[in-house]
Amino acid sequence: MKKILLYIALFCSSWMVAQISPVEAKVDTTSIRIGEQFEYKISVDGTENIIMPKLELNGLEVVDSLRLDTLKNKLIQKYILTGFDSGAFYIPQQQVFIRNQAHFTDSLLINVATVKVDTTQIKMFEIKGIKGEPYQFDDYKNTLYWIIGILLVVTTVLYFALKRSDTDEIKTREQLLNPYQEAVRNLKILDEKLLWQNNKVKQYYSELTDIVRNFIERELNVPALETTTSGLIETLSDFTETKSILTDKETITSLNKLLQQADLVKFAKSKPLAHEIEADRNIAKHIVDNIKPNIDIEENSEVDPVIIVEKPIIKKPSALVKIITIILAIGVSISIAYFISKGIPKLNSLKTPISNVE
Repeated sequence: MKKILLYIALFCSSWMVAQISPVEAKVDTTSIRIGEQFEYKISVDGTENIIMPKLELNGLEVVDSLRLDTLKNKLIQKYILTGFDSGAFYIPQQQVFIRNQAHFTDSLLINVATVKVDTTQIKMFEIKGIKGEPYQFDDYKNTLYWIIGILLVVTTVLYFALKRSDTDEIKTREQLLNPYQEAVRNLKILDEKLLWQNNKVKQYYSELTDIVRNFIERELNVPALETTTSGLIETLSDFTETKSILTDKETITSLNKLLQQADLVKFAKSKPLAHEIEADRNIAKHIVDNIKPNIDIEENSEVDPVIIVEKPIIKKPSALVKIITIILAIGVSISIAYFISKGIPKLNSLKTPISNVE
């Protein structure tokens, strides 16, 4: 009789402890199909000094953990769970700390059932071929480099082939003038520049002496542009003594004075006055007017005559010809780059099956 009473007392005490447990766990269903979701809820009496558990599951997975909620002096934590394997799985006891004291929830059994599939109702499809990867910038990078390189080469070639500057045209026209006409024309152009009036005396004398030296070189066939002042004066003096040129000693002296004055301006930073500069300009014109080869001696000499062949004038291509040429060149470049790029997709299609086999 005493043992019976003892068992009854133990049963009642355990039942009372279970009734007054501050932690409770519930699920909205105990049976689900694979992939279905269900709710798992933990309720705790009280709202202070409570540490909710971090779920540890076996065979089940946590999809989401909802926000902690308070309802009627209770903390409620809800979880969304699911399972992807069929079978029976336990949600083990979860440990909750209330005022630094551990409390445990009940373990719950969840049955996860498979989904029956009727294969007779499923439409069958043909086996698809291997799908290649989408094209990216790296696939066309080499092609782009080819196009840019070819365009640069074609543009550079066309630029230098079709370009004909105004300076080239002026030089061609100058070759048609005799030495005297060219010198007079250049002196007039020099006067229009107003160099010495704008304090560019050194540049003025440099161009003035170049005009005179170029005239002497063309008229007398001597290297006047490369010869020093003393060497040029000595050469002209010899020509005067042998009567190879029609000029007088005063003209040679004036030329020597002009070249020495120019050397002082260019190398010794001399600054002549305005009337001296004008006088040198007149001297240059006097030299051009009074230095001439002796034609009679040249005709009687045994030297073979020199035949001067003038360079033909090359017409500058028109704008329409340039545009058509450039368009054709760009079209050829793009065509070449296109045929080169056609090999890249083929290489990619060959690489894809290898990666799938691996």
